[in-house]
This record gives sequence, structure tokens and C-alpha cells, in this order.
Amino acid sequence: MIGVALSVAMVPLVGPAPAYADEVRNQQWHLSHLRVDAAWQHSTGEDTVVAVIDSGVDSDHPDLRGKVLPGIDLVDEGGDGHTDEVGHGTGVAALIAGHDDPAGVVGIAPGAKILPVRVLDQDNRYDDGSTVAKGLRWAVDHGARVANLSLGSAKHSADLADAIQYAYDHDVVVVACGGNVGVEKTDEIWYPASEPGVIAVTGLDQEGRFWKSSLHGPQSVVSAPAVKLVGARPGGYWKVQGTSFAAPMVSAAAALVRSHWPDMSAANVVNRLIRTARDKGPEGRDDRYGFGVVDPVGALTNPVASVRKNPLDITPPSRPPSAEWRSSPAAKQIVESDDSSAWWWIGFGGLGGVAVTVTAAAVLRRRREPATTTIPVPPTIWTSGR
Repeated sequence: MIGVALSVAMVPLVGPAPAYADEVRNQQWHLSHLRVDAAWQHSTGEDTVVAVIDSGVDSDHPDLRGKVLPGIDLVDEGGDGHTDEVGHGTGVAALIAGHDDPAGVVGIAPGAKILPVRVLDQDNRYDDGSTVAKGLRWAVDHGARVANLSLGSAKHSADLADAIQYAYDHDVVVVACGGNVGVEKTDEIWYPASEPGVIAVTGLDQEGRFWKSSLHGPQSVVSAPAVKLVGARPGGYWKVQGTSFAAPMVSAAAALVRSHWPDMSAANVVNRLIRTARDKGPEGRDDRYGFGVVDPVGALTNPVASVRKNPLDITPPSRPPSAEWRSSPAAKQIVESDDSSAWWWIGFGGLGGVAVTVTAAAVLRRRREPATTTIPVPPTIWTSGR
């Protein structure tokens, strides 16, 4: 059994005044931080299906009406995933694909569709990684092109690892939250974010700096806003924070890319996201920001050499290339080529070779006893004005 806590902190607003949907859009600071308006000039995520493997999604919420496809409930048999007892999955879904209108939460990929897969119970938990694995496989079989996993545990799951491989084999991008300090009583990135090939997302504060409560480590891939966010929930809105809400921003960015280039492979979508991320912290990849802050505009507009394999899903050579070799004409030719032998250099050599030991560490799977923390859910804070 895996005693797993959801990577979420939903907190009340300060002050007694109610807030309504028309105030929500103005508080979505992450939209300007990620230059979403500019990204929409190229793609809105049209015709892309994003699986939200979570607590269900409230399909009647004003921000999500008409956006939610028939899903599945793996907690209460017979459900379609269109109800959400805790609000978490609804918040995640709206950050991905909320309607683009002046009121309420607008998603980064408002043209995308949500495929809801409920794996979290009324206490924001899943007891067995096999449930999440089953949900991921179901999502892959029902048209998902991106899968968002805003959940995690300190314990590795062989079933979930197999399901992630199944997603890779079917050309699906998998994104997961890195986790929050103090929730699972571990100082390492949660599983499945630590699985090789998964885009592990860490969090930023409102100033664009690394969020101190975000777990981080050698598996970090990209970062995104995680605090002082406005979330949709059944019946209204609330303030949310956590890497649970950073991950859907990256999933939405992946949806923008997949919509813009419908025939682009998942490996190349991942490569675009990491190659175009805005570098933060120490030069190159680091344990906090990963390759940098996800940049939807860059992912849609920057030239990036193609790859044949997910550059995160590798066991690198035992020795990194020398600086002299990386600057040589031979290296330049490999990085710029489309040959199947180029994927390692494009993914890592082209970024200075710093990810060699990082990815080797990521291949090691965590096998620890789980914590049993339960996250309390606050009362309703906002009511919908629409």
C-alpha cells in the first residue's frame, strides 16, 4: 500500500470581502509571467486532449462547461470523473483549459479539452500506485496526448512505472509535480515525477524566484509559478499554492505545442520545453529550476533541433564529452542533425553536458516507506459570480 498525500495546499484569502469571477482574471499573475497572450498568437491548444489524473473535475463549473470529455472514476465505480469532492482536479483543469473570457480562471491552453480520470478519494489520497497506473493507461487508450499527474508519493510504484512506459510507447507527454516540503516527509522529489522521462515540475514564487517549499533535486526538469494562484473549485474559487498547480502550467504548454504541430512526437515536445526554458539560477541545468522556467512562447517560436527519443528518458554515457569536443565542428554537426544518433547530444550535450550525472541519479528509483499525512481541505472561500 502506498500512503500518498496530494501535493496541494489550498488556503483561505486574507480579509473578509468576497471575491467573484470578474476579479479572478486580474489575479492570475502567472499569465503575464509566462507571456501567455503572446503564446496565444501561435496556439491555444485547440483539439488537444489533456488527461487530468486527479480528484475528478467539476464539469459544471462556469470556467469548464463544454471543456470536459467523458472520463472515468476509479474511486467510486461507475462514475465518469465529472464530480470533484475536494476541488483539486477542478483547479488543475481550469489552469490548463479554462475558458478564455474576461471572467473566471482562464487556462494557458483554453482551446484544449480535459479528460478527467479520478484516482484521488475524498481525503485527497490514493492508497495504491496501481490505481494511478490504471488511470494513466485508460487516459492513453482514450485519446490523451498529455497527461497531468498533480500527485505523488515518496515510494516508487512498479505498476506506475510500467504505465508511464506505456504512455511513452503511445506518444503521450507525461508531466508530474515535484512535491511540497513537509507533505510526504521527504526531501526528495516525489514519485512519479522522479521517474525518468517524466517532466518533473518545481515551483516559483510571485517574484519568479524558486519557491522555498518546493521539493527539488537532480530530477527537476522545469519550473513554473506555484504560489498566490487563483483556483477554480466546485461552487466558486479559492487561493491555491503548491507544485500541484505549477505542473498543469507545463502540461498546458505541452498542449500548445502539440496543437501547433499535431504530428510532432512526444519526445520532440519534451525537447522543445526543456530547450526553450528560460534559464534561472546557476547557468545551465540546476536542481531547483531544472532547465529553467517553462516558456510557452519560446517553445512555439524558437528553432530547436529534432530528436528521436525523449531526452529525459536516457541512461547517459559513463563519461561526459570534453569542453573541447563540445565546441568542435563534429559536435556542432551532430547537434544540428536529425539523425537518430543525435538525440543524446541534443538533449544534454547541447546544454553543456551538465545533465549527465543528473540523469544517472534520476534513473535510481526511490523505495521508501510512505508517510501518512492527510491534507485538510478548507471551506468554500469564493462563490461564482456567473
